[in-house]
Amino acid sequence: MTTRLRAAAAALAVLTLLAVPSRGDEGMWLFSNPPLKMLKEKHHFEPPAGWMDHLQKSCVRFPGGSGSFVSPDGLVMTNHHVGSGSLQDLSEIDKVDYLKLGFAAKTKADEKKCPKLELVTLQGIKDVTAEVNAAVTPEMAPTDAVKARQQKTTEIEKAASDDAKNVRGDVVTLFAGGLYHLYTYKKYTDVRLVFAPEKQIAFFGGDPDNFEYPRFDLDMTFFRVYENDKPLKSEHFLTWSKDGSKDGELVFVAGHPGRTNRQNTVAELEYLRDTNYPTQLQRLNRLEVLIGSWVGRSEENRKKGESDLFGIQNSRKARVGALQGLLDPKLMAGKQAEEKRLKDFIVTIGQTSKPAPAWHADALTAFETIAAAEKKRGEMAKEFNFTEGAGGFGTQLYGYARSLMRYADESKKDAKDRLPEFGDSRLPALKRSLFSPVPIDDEYETLKLSDSLTFLATTYGADAEFVKAVLAGKSPRERAFELVSGTKVKDLAVRTKSFESKNTPDADPMVALAKLVDAQARAVRKKFEAEVEEPKRKAAGALAQARFAMDGANAYPDATFTLRLSVGTVAGYKENGKDVPAFTDIAGLYARSKDQGNAGPFELPKRWEDRKTAVDVKTPFNFVTNNDIIGGNSGSPAVNAKGEVVGLIFDGNIQSLVWDIAFDQREARSVHVDSRGMIEAMRKVYDAAWLADEIQGTAKK
Repeated sequence: MTTRLRAAAAALAVLTLLAVPSRGDEGMWLFSNPPLKMLKEKHHFEPPAGWMDHLQKSCVRFPGGSGSFVSPDGLVMTNHHVGSGSLQDLSEIDKVDYLKLGFAAKTKADEKKCPKLELVTLQGIKDVTAEVNAAVTPEMAPTDAVKARQQKTTEIEKAASDDAKNVRGDVVTLFAGGLYHLYTYKKYTDVRLVFAPEKQIAFFGGDPDNFEYPRFDLDMTFFRVYENDKPLKSEHFLTWSKDGSKDGELVFVAGHPGRTNRQNTVAELEYLRDTNYPTQLQRLNRLEVLIGSWVGRSEENRKKGESDLFGIQNSRKARVGALQGLLDPKLMAGKQAEEKRLKDFIVTIGQTSKPAPAWHADALTAFETIAAAEKKRGEMAKEFNFTEGAGGFGTQLYGYARSLMRYADESKKDAKDRLPEFGDSRLPALKRSLFSPVPIDDEYETLKLSDSLTFLATTYGADAEFVKAVLAGKSPRERAFELVSGTKVKDLAVRTKSFESKNTPDADPMVALAKLVDAQARAVRKKFEAEVEEPKRKAAGALAQARFAMDGANAYPDATFTLRLSVGTVAGYKENGKDVPAFTDIAGLYARSKDQGNAGPFELPKRWEDRKTAVDVKTPFNFVTNNDIIGGNSGSPAVNAKGEVVGLIFDGNIQSLVWDIAFDQREARSVHVDSRGMIEAMRKVYDAAWLADEIQGTAKK
């Protein structure tokens, strides 16, 4: 980069900093590109040799969340709400309400195998950008480019996978197409429940306190990984801090943030603000009322639906928070300034660098290309969401039927020609989801399907031909009952036979519905990939190259539900002019319950009342840091500079919800369960000294 170009970029950077929020330790960093310079200069910390690799291989990914190994015998720590799906499944199988009552396995023989749970841990990262890009040539039509890229990624994934060794390869898209990395995972499919507290303490304060602070939640659950029917001997696991953390201490969070939109163009953000988020909220609000009412009708309904209700409420609050950020003129002005900075840099580099970089021509038109693609996206959104996205068919049974029907079709093709989700490396996960022994409740599935069919009909209009074909001359309620009561895919034996024979019963009403929709769904998917995703991928790739040239190693990719490292410190904050301390304690838990009449979501489990005098109420319970996290980080371990566990991420405060769009650490905080509070609860409330001993490394051999 020339001196003139550096000066221009520096001037633009100063202008941008005046328009954007305080960024502090922003960054969801790749483990292959940690912020070593920032750590050294700002925090005076240089990770010892092997420190990063050990932390990486101690982390695990849960479906929708994160976790970590915390003992040499395969013990895994995560949040209660991350593990709640498995608790729900086991409750249905055993006819015991483990969500309400909690669970503790006194011996390894008592640990309960979770039927659908698969965990993975990242073993290695390889840059395969050149291989993927080489598969696409400039003269290719968009549809051919999509197919060529998918075939190449499938080929790379297949070569990296080994079912016999439980190794899976995933090609991950970073910087919206600027980079492609091969992530190699070790997967574990024998995962057993070890310990979970009652939901009443894990989610103390319920929806009213969700995304708030101060908090008083014991949001933790422990599982154990087995191999060959024996506890896994974990080479990499995190040790427990003896002293916990303190105000101002350096803290690292390692986990799997799900998705952020920080590098989106202004056009993409406007689509989220004006179309996508309002549509999502319309559906989430509707579901919250529907399932909330159903759950409140009986204790049996509560057992079956409360986990879903939590997820809906959580998503609704998260979307509201992100939308509020997009409706903030100051935030959008900052995004516009960032975009102008990049645009000006692209123009300047074309004037000062001869010849211009290879990406320059595409970067010059990238913003217009993306804006045009977003317009197309808006035009296709309804059809895509209701067909390929299955937005009109809100039942697990439709998902089973479509997966079986598509597998029967896709399995007849060469692996490179299949839809990516039916590639060889993805089939084990598909089988685990299809072969779940968890029973299905007809009434609950009918309720959800009836409402989604109603939503479909009112969105398209009752006289639309698509609606008429789906409803088949019946009301949404009648059609839902007919489909749910008549389908055989609820039977595990039927699903197993269908999968193994690669054939689906055409007479089954749910399969027939999936086939009715499939041609339209595939067509809109193909069109969406060619007219929205492919142009955006090429444009975003060029913009990523421009960002690399402008900011160098300071750039980190948006979250992709892959392992990332976040750097921060324990830090309270000011809210409405008042100091909010970093730590809460167990005394605050009892006080919060008392202030709320020990009722509803603030009611303490009986054992917490009974053990009140035995507990050291000065023990820290929850705390906040300014680590950069987002949904998917739930269950991430928080470690100190020694790599010792000091906390467990379970939430962010309400101010953090804007982090999907832009990072700001003035008031926004990530919220942790304190390692000391966890141990105190195990030893003093749950008589689980055996678990605390294993975690703290004091168990007798």
